Amino acid sequence: MLPRPEPSAGLAAYDKELAARLALDERCRENYQRYNRRRLTADPDYLPVKLDIEGVSRCNFACTMCAVSKWSKGKRAGDMSLECFKRLIDGQYGLVEIKLNGIGEPLMAGDKFFEMIRYARSKRIWVRITTNASLLHLRENYKKLVDSDVNEIDISIDGHDAPTFEGIRIQSDASRVFKNCQLLNDYCLEKGIVRTKMWTLVQKANHRNLEEHVHLAVRLGFRNLVFSLQMHGWGDSDLEARNKAEMVELSETELQRLVSLGKPLGVRVAFWDVSAKFDSENLCPWPFERAVVTSDSRTVPCCMIGDPDKFELGKGMSFLKTWKSDEYRDFRAAHLSGQIPSVCRACYKE
Repeated sequence: MLPRPEPSAGLAAYDKELAARLALDERCRENYQRYNRRRLTADPDYLPVKLDIEGVSRCNFACTMCAVSKWSKGKRAGDMSLECFKRLIDGQYGLVEIKLNGIGEPLMAGDKFFEMIRYARSKRIWVRITTNASLLHLRENYKKLVDSDVNEIDISIDGHDAPTFEGIRIQSDASRVFKNCQLLNDYCLEKGIVRTKMWTLVQKANHRNLEEHVHLAVRLGFRNLVFSLQMHGWGDSDLEARNKAEMVELSETELQRLVSLGKPLGVRVAFWDVSAKFDSENLCPWPFERAVVTSDSRTVPCCMIGDPDKFELGKGMSFLKTWKSDEYRDFRAAHLSGQIPSVCRACYKE
């Protein structure tokens, strides 16, 4: 069995924060109990327990595999305001965890991003973010990010050297990103905490150098490294076809070798893979526990789609109304009945 990703600070840290969140808010605790009793239902009597919230839908990179590469000037919509974010958090009292980014680079929001993290953390909500690390050096963002009390920081590193990295992550500066990772990890070490995780999306352009990624993780100060083995198209059929053609299959022996390489170096190597697709006995959990709210306050059913221009639920409605809507109920019922919606079929066995 291949190791799966875990919270950077460990499962015990996650469980501790979950307990603190439930103890802090009685409504959250009761909602979580209802969710655990009836988590697979078309018409839930609970609010979502997790949410992906996209503060910005723009990026300074144009990565070959990402939807941003097809957007005009790397932007889809305007940014979410701090007031809108706070209203969403306040209204969704059932939340125990959020991922505070979507398709875009969250640090482009500036200091507002750190305020969002602090607001969620004031309610003991577990906050995870993903960044390309290109802006961490500016105005000591690496310190602001750690000091915001964020729980997890995932950083995308798709090449062990500049040619590979910059060939995938278009408009990037590998040297700058690597230096920023060192700044961030050194600051975490100074604070005596573990928050970061290096993510590598395995593809044809980098799969022959995965052992070098383990050594790179050590040099940059990471204790956690995840190899993502699956590529998708953000709901775009053309991009999905492009990315599928770039995927590679690695044997379990090859992957276990990476795990063994990391252990003596102090790096936990894990793998994220959805190739073991869902079926009638193992339904996708997203429709029943979480969703994506985009920077322009639209609802998308999962992060594998991410782009509301490709698929959206509750058009023109608030997230709360959307979650309770007939449309969402029918969407869940389709999963329960085995009539998987077309937008979800790529994640299910045929």
